[in-house]
Amino acid sequence: MSLRIAMETKQDVLVIRLQGELDHHTAEELRGKVDEILRAPHIRHIVLSLAELTFMDSSGIGVILGRYKQISARSGDMYVTSINPTIYRICEMSGLFKVIKFRENEADALLVLGVA
Repeated sequence: MSLRIAMETKQDVLVIRLQGELDHHTAEELRGKVDEILRAPHIRHIVLSLAELTFMDSSGIGVILGRYKQISARSGDMYVTSINPTIYRICEMSGLFKVIKFRENEADALLVLGVA
């Protein structure tokens, strides 16, 4: 399976919705697309919705952490939302939630960021 990436900007927030598999085959595509949008200096936050992500390996975690570093350098926040139990366990075991914030759904994250 492949990875589908849907992105939209809401004020200073980049909302990324992933569907499919985020692995060593698809991580570079995600990295490139997000980095392209992050060239815009007004983007300060990321909301990453993983509701339809079915698989993620260490390459996927690496891409997420890399984008987190970019957003942190802008004094912004990154939220991961809408995670199915399998992906949640991967994120938990990898320690991802020690650095990146989690919200139950996209709307909650946007509310916290002041974009509702």
